Amino acid sequence: MTFTRRCCGIAAAAILIAAAPGALHAQTATISGMLSGFDVVNLTGQVAHGFEIQIDGIQASDLYYSMPGQQYGMPSVVTYATGVYLRYQASYNSAAGTWSGTTPMHTPGAPFGWQDCYQLGVNYKTSGCEHFGQTLRPLASGQTPVISGRWLVEDPNNPGTLISFNPPAAIPFATWSIAPVTVVSAPPVVVAEIEAPEPPPQPELFGDAQWIKIFTTQLPFALTADQLNSTDPTIVPMDPTQTEVAWDILQKSPPSNGGGKNNSTKTNSGKIKADTRAVVRRYELYKYTGTYDPLTHKAVCADGTCTAPSAGELGDPTGAQNSAANVVADSLTVVRSGSGTVAGGNISCGSSCAMFAPAGTVVTLSENPGGWVFTGWNGPCSGTGASCAVTVQGPVTLGATFKNQFTLSVGTSNPGTVVGTPTGNDRALNCGGACSAKFTDGTQVTLTAVPPAGKTFVSWSGACSGTDPVCVVTVNANLSAKAAFSK
Repeated sequence: MTFTRRCCGIAAAAILIAAAPGALHAQTATISGMLSGFDVVNLTGQVAHGFEIQIDGIQASDLYYSMPGQQYGMPSVVTYATGVYLRYQASYNSAAGTWSGTTPMHTPGAPFGWQDCYQLGVNYKTSGCEHFGQTLRPLASGQTPVISGRWLVEDPNNPGTLISFNPPAAIPFATWSIAPVTVVSAPPVVVAEIEAPEPPPQPELFGDAQWIKIFTTQLPFALTADQLNSTDPTIVPMDPTQTEVAWDILQKSPPSNGGGKNNSTKTNSGKIKADTRAVVRRYELYKYTGTYDPLTHKAVCADGTCTAPSAGELGDPTGAQNSAANVVADSLTVVRSGSGTVAGGNISCGSSCAMFAPAGTVVTLSENPGGWVFTGWNGPCSGTGASCAVTVQGPVTLGATFKNQFTLSVGTSNPGTVVGTPTGNDRALNCGGACSAKFTDGTQVTLTAVPPAGKTFVSWSGACSGTDPVCVVTVNANLSAKAAFSK
């Protein structure tokens, strides 16, 4: 059961189409970071006291973030000439002859679920499963690191010392990339690919098969590795409605295999939305326990298509991967507060609040309060002007705030006048004549009762009270106040 994985070599490249001067350019996107949190089952046949991730072809500065691994804490980073190790390992108490952490070997058929691994569920202590993670910064074009993972077990010849267990664990790491754009103004396509982690035992044979399930989602915010531990399906996709591949076989083909269905790799892709900042996929792997062709070792599924496990073909879980790519695209997103609308370019927000646009595109947006009150732009524009011109360069977010407005009505008992300040949105409040006006939600309005000559102010009722002729009202609903004057 050997595992090596080439990862991330082309993920950082921005793909665009050259165009003649004045012509439209294709949409562009880049991947700013690749995140990985994975569950791995201890199938070594012995207890382990840690796990190491070997990434060959990078430097320590290429590491973006490392997440803790349950009982083993943060990993140590060990560099060597051509790469780095991330080592999650227990400490050894030589006096007591004990380790600070132990992962038991997995007992075939023992019940546990994936949440037991990375959420410390009820079966965690007996499952033989742990959760670890690593992330990489975007790498220079052409770099193709090889990633592998091994359990750390006690050296039988040197008690208290850990050694790497071979063969490596069967965990497929995803490669993320942006597909070449062939249609001007088409949304960018983000591609994820994994390879079968079990190589052929002999050149003419297929490797051991595994069942794979894939879930996916897109998020409007960039992720950190810690968030890949979430059980919230709005962050890590696990809900049946988020299924991308219900079941399929992942099985390494021999070099001589020239025909038939090739399950050596699994590639999934999809157009991103203009407000997408992260694409997440969850891969779940299970042992294939069905029949193999006796000559080629190719899986021979009972359904003839290997699109779903039949009775006796689905074994224990072997690993799972929460993988994400943070995406940076040339796009414009409007974040609206309140119920007015913003329109311009391909944006009509209300309903469609984001758009792609080639870098350098200038988009002019206009506000329409629609019965509300526009109180200002924020982001690349400010102030309360009716329009805003935005230059798209990478992901740009523009805020537009609208507030509701309410009517303040005043009246008098016996002759007299009530004056309001500030001026309302539609008129000045001055009763005698204008006895109602509209004010933006939250506005403080000062009402002043002015009696006619020879008369006095008596009291307020309604939204005001007391005998002071000056009353301050906060308008947060339709309100009314009445001033009483002497006869």
